Amino acid sequence: MTHDLTHWQSHCRQLASHHAGNDGAHDLAHLQRVWQSASQLLASYPQADALVVMAACYLHDLVNLPKNHPERHLASRQAAALACRELAAAGFPADKLAAVGHAIEAHSFSAAITPQTLEAQIVQDADRLDALGAVGLARLFYTAGKMDSQLAHPDDPQAGQRALDDRRYALDHITVKLATLPASMQTDAGRALGAQRLAWVMQFRETFLAEWGTTPP
Repeated sequence: MTHDLTHWQSHCRQLASHHAGNDGAHDLAHLQRVWQSASQLLASYPQADALVVMAACYLHDLVNLPKNHPERHLASRQAAALACRELAAAGFPADKLAAVGHAIEAHSFSAAITPQTLEAQIVQDADRLDALGAVGLARLFYTAGKMDSQLAHPDDPQAGQRALDDRRYALDHITVKLATLPASMQTDAGRALGAQRLAWVMQFRETFLAEWGTTPP
């Protein structure tokens, strides 16, 4: 199994690199971090199929549409179909293809597909963990810049007198999405890691607000 994992990890890295675009928030480094987080989770769930998890971690963004694309919610299904075709052509174990495809389909927040297997749960949690912590915040502001969002509302950054709008204000995304991620994790290990990373994010938010000129409630 270790030999198979090493062999297919190299192949999946190459495949991901071949299909990579220019999105710095969803590049090869992101895929490697997702696999790193998944490996941490696998330590708590040794019964999970590590080969399925690894392949899905590296191939879940083979089709990556911008967050404001009207078909964003379909990207994970398209990525799953492409990944399964490419893996089948390369001789990946046929009895594991469906599990890889489902894990890729279910990883996406916007697709809203409930993971039905432990492997899919681990991949979804690992991908969401990369949206939290220091790297997650860097990805947040990187993506906000690409979408021409402002850092925060100039007068009401905490949205006390307005509706939250994370497409327009990057800071709002912490409340709209990031703060909800730990509770959405599928595994106990994922929730624990998510809570740790979210604590750091919320500390950053308080510091940001203080420097912005607003005292947190």
